[in-house]
Amino acid sequence: MTNRNLFIAFEGIDGSGKSTQVKLLAEKLESIGHKVYTTFEPTDSEIGSIIRNILIGKKNADNRTIAGLFVADRLNHLLNDENGIVKKMKEGFTVLTDRYYFSSYAYNGTHMDINWVIDANAMSASILRPHLNIFIDVPPEVSMSRINGNRDSIDLYENLENLKKVRAKYLEAFALLYQVEKIYTVDGNKDPEIIHKEIVNKIEDLI
Repeated sequence: MTNRNLFIAFEGIDGSGKSTQVKLLAEKLESIGHKVYTTFEPTDSEIGSIIRNILIGKKNADNRTIAGLFVADRLNHLLNDENGIVKKMKEGFTVLTDRYYFSSYAYNGTHMDINWVIDANAMSASILRPHLNIFIDVPPEVSMSRINGNRDSIDLYENLENLKKVRAKYLEAFALLYQVEKIYTVDGNKDPEIIHKEIVNKIEDLI
């Protein structure tokens, strides 16, 4: 590997193991000399806090409003002058994000027109497309088993029927955008270390 800094987005339904893989890849890249910044969506900004309160049931909002909030949170994630992704990239960091706009396409697109969601996020896509979108694919049944075993609370989207629809929307979005997006799918049923090695191999090919 070289020290070219990258922007990599991890995607998957809840319980797919994204957070684990972000952590493992960050450690690997740091060990070979990369400056790494890890982040996530929804963010910990004020907009992200509103989204989280909706997801856990503390606030109510229409699905169109939720989709719009994600658009705003994502633009702030990219552009804020304190720790925005664009700023971090310019500073030479490799940025790993746990969710980016494909999450909106899948989750918001389950409840409204996916093409509207894609169009609404067009500005984020024009500002910064990931060098690679890594989709960790697990069956929704496995996802729910993991969620029920690891979580104290379940959010708005975390039920089996919805996660089946979300996974289908991910695949639909990938089919719609394969010509402009770099997408790598990995089997999330494997041991986390095996998944990690496959991801590292893919990133070496990318570089």
